[in-house]
Amino acid sequence: MRALVIGASGGIGGAVGAALSAQAWDVVGLSRSADGLDVTDEASVARVLGGLDGAFDLVFVATGGLEVGGARPEKSVKALDAGAMAAQFALNAIGPALVLKHVWRLIPKDRPAKLAVLSARVGSIGDNRLGGWHGYRAAKAALNQIVRTCAVELARSHPQAALVALHPGTVATPLTAAYAGGYPTVTPDVAARNLLAVLDGIGAAQSGLFFDWKGERVEW
Repeated sequence: MRALVIGASGGIGGAVGAALSAQAWDVVGLSRSADGLDVTDEASVARVLGGLDGAFDLVFVATGGLEVGGARPEKSVKALDAGAMAAQFALNAIGPALVLKHVWRLIPKDRPAKLAVLSARVGSIGDNRLGGWHGYRAAKAALNQIVRTCAVELARSHPQAALVALHPGTVATPLTAAYAGGYPTVTPDVAARNLLAVLDGIGAAQSGLFFDWKGERVEW
């Protein structure tokens, strides 16, 4: 079994790659730091993914960021900044969309395959009861729509494949260090095990859905 992990130098991506390797998967890990993969630059995505051959049984997209360019999440609409919001969309929505575009040819059509994209519960419109974090919330909501839309297309060309959005919970990484507050956190290793356990139960019938780390559906 072959797996492709995008964002393999991050906390969750690295832990997912390590967990899969421990299960004897053949893992290809890509990142900006090691491979020059900049998901906000389509030429970079096309170059790096274009250099891969064969098919992957699992594609795990673990890129993303809460603070982009040093801009902190907004506490109110008065703090909105157009440049910071555009940067959020570039990294958290457009980036994964470009990965999906260029990874399509690496998904097998003759057997089951799984694609997972890290999202966040704060991207759920129906679950939003606190407000704030406008740019990050909106970018993750856009990502969820991209996953849903691509899953419809995937079903037409790859009927045995599944594409889902995953919420990992609050993971103890540099991304969340300043924002965990009183919420319980888990290590990247635990998060990776949780997410891979969810994916074990995912098939084509669940494609296009949004799940949390417990395997429960998250509303859009």
